[in-house]
Amino acid sequence: MSAPESRLHLYWRLVRLHRPIGILLLLWPTLWALLIASDGHPAAYPLFAFVVGTVLMRSAGCAINDFADRDFDRHVERTRERPLTAGLIEPWEAVAVFVVLSLVSLTLIIPFNKLTWILAVVAAFLAASYPFTKRFFAIPQAYLGIAFGFGIPMAFAAILGELPTAAWLLLLANILWAIAYDTEYAMVDRDDDLKIGIRTAAITFGRFDVAAVMFSYAGTLGLLALVGRLEGFGAPYYVGLAAAGGIAVYHFLLIRDRQREGCFRAFNQNNWFGAVVFVGLWLEYLIR
Repeated sequence: MSAPESRLHLYWRLVRLHRPIGILLLLWPTLWALLIASDGHPAAYPLFAFVVGTVLMRSAGCAINDFADRDFDRHVERTRERPLTAGLIEPWEAVAVFVVLSLVSLTLIIPFNKLTWILAVVAAFLAASYPFTKRFFAIPQAYLGIAFGFGIPMAFAAILGELPTAAWLLLLANILWAIAYDTEYAMVDRDDDLKIGIRTAAITFGRFDVAAVMFSYAGTLGLLALVGRLEGFGAPYYVGLAAAGGIAVYHFLLIRDRQREGCFRAFNQNNWFGAVVFVGLWLEYLIR
């Protein structure tokens, strides 16, 4: 492998393109918003811009996250082999990757309105600042939910030029969903995080972690049901929500013993939670 190819491979690992679960967790809520805002028929360019923008911003977020956590990751079993903390790339390279990917992402929203631009600046700030909240915020997963869900108001702004009630309800639902799946993720690293002093929801919730995860899933589904009521959705949408509820119950079986393998498996399967909600929503508009 040549030097440039080796470097590109390290950057590939830095932005976690070999682990697309993070992209999907950002993409599903954005697609929910695009469908609802466009009444089931998103135009080609907004669909392209938000899908590609999601990939770019998630990748940028991984780069800045590894920069922020470079002194912690080497002490965590799951993250000690990441390129930056392992010394395979320099800190300035991670920052440069973040800046370049963010700027490329911003060019995608040039055709959109002023409100979309304002929200894009806020989204970039959220992505850059989230990794540092783990130093002082008891539940950084809530902040992550805002950062991961900001494609929702941006999609509504780009298509409608405004932020209706459904946009805010979807964002709140995404915050609760992020608390659920990222608490599962944090449960994997809890022992290591306690040693190095990072704050996570799994540590904050303590012995109530499993209950908090399930409460968050329930809140997510309740808010999504409220969106369905506001939008006048029918059976296909609610069947999708019921399927998501079944997945959440399965996650309880995976995490109730708090074993690392089960918690990590539950986290990864949140892709299917988002997917079945999307399928229900898509079928709702298809039948209409």
